[in-house]
Amino acid sequence: MWTTTTIERDGVRLACHDSGGPGPVALLLHGLAGQSGEWEPLARLLRGHYRLIALDQRGHGRSEPRPADTSRAAFTADVAAVISGLGVGPVILAGQSLGGVTALQAAAARPDLVRALLLVEAGAEAGGPELPGQIAGWLDSWPRPFAGRRDAVAFFGGGRVGEGWATGLVAADGGLGPAFDRDTLVNVITDHTRRANWAAWSGLTCPVSVLLGERGVLPAQEVAEMRRLLPRARFVTVPGAGHDVHLERPDETARELHRLARSGALVA
Repeated sequence: MWTTTTIERDGVRLACHDSGGPGPVALLLHGLAGQSGEWEPLARLLRGHYRLIALDQRGHGRSEPRPADTSRAAFTADVAAVISGLGVGPVILAGQSLGGVTALQAAAARPDLVRALLLVEAGAEAGGPELPGQIAGWLDSWPRPFAGRRDAVAFFGGGRVGEGWATGLVAADGGLGPAFDRDTLVNVITDHTRRANWAAWSGLTCPVSVLLGERGVLPAQEVAEMRRLLPRARFVTVPGAGHDVHLERPDETARELHRLARSGALVA
């Protein structure tokens, strides 16, 4: 069972879903348009071994839906505020997609709060200038509302991925709709296109693993440059998986988190 705790930073409400229990603490960060509930498949595998804290990042889930500040710096500062506010650092920090970018930035900015870093389908390059338009078009393609959960699962591709995305929908207009503001998320992704994170990546001092889907979205040249700049980092490609590795293959995600928890120094 998750318990929900609210941390407030600069007037912004941040909802943290906490499994409690013994073991190392892992803080989990979802991607753009996601929410904390998508970590439930991983949580089922890890309960009893870790204390898991899944954060609804600003603009998502039960956190502040329309924050004035949607910068990457604000997301990074939120992570530090949650870890410090809950008194749980240093943590294993895991993030998928844009949540992975936040995790990378937080680990670089506050190495005292992060004992190990797991990036799931996330890299160090900035998004291209075309990305905000692509995201806006994708969000605009969502039915408003979805007639029901079955329709939502099918829209998001079915299977574990469809179920994971459908979990984040809320009651709206006689059906189901997103728990976020569309323009807020476009602003979030727009800031991501303004600067890359190569310096932060190169300066990481904690153990690092990068989990990639065989059918994922990270360009091969970006992965190659990440390997070159941080040769001690571990890269694992999950056969058959796409961008939502944590939903498609929570077992592989759990295995890599276990490896990080056991290792004081990363094995290349």
